Amino acid sequence: MATVKQLLESKDNNVWSISPDATVFEGLQVMAEKNIGALLVTRGDKLVGIFSERDYARKVILKGKASKDTAISELMTKEVVYTTPDNSLDECMALMSAKHIRHLPILKNNKLIGLLTLGDVVKQIMSNQEFKIQELEKYISGEL
Repeated sequence: MATVKQLLESKDNNVWSISPDATVFEGLQVMAEKNIGALLVTRGDKLVGIFSERDYARKVILKGKASKDTAISELMTKEVVYTTPDNSLDECMALMSAKHIRHLPILKNNKLIGLLTLGDVVKQIMSNQEFKIQELEKYISGEL
């Protein structure tokens, strides 16, 4: 069973973050520039929240806010669901499904070391299943 650590070793692991004091507009600019759907919100090296497209879509207009005048800290998700490098991808998929989230920070000893997206997890699980299918086909056909 593949682990978060194994997936991290195989992927480009850029983690984009922003200060909680930055404006929502600044956060949206970074997300557009980097073509990402969420930013981790950090104060120094401490993870204090996550700000996603969903946070923007559901909280700016509905709360009568303006993105240029609102700090990310006002709209970010403060109770961040996270995982560790030792968790399996199946556990991550279950957690993301249960919590209805698409971005999962990875912490080791309370230090941020990466970020998994739902796409990362699905892609790796599918790759692992494809490998198993190929091996079973080889076994059935007598190639092994």
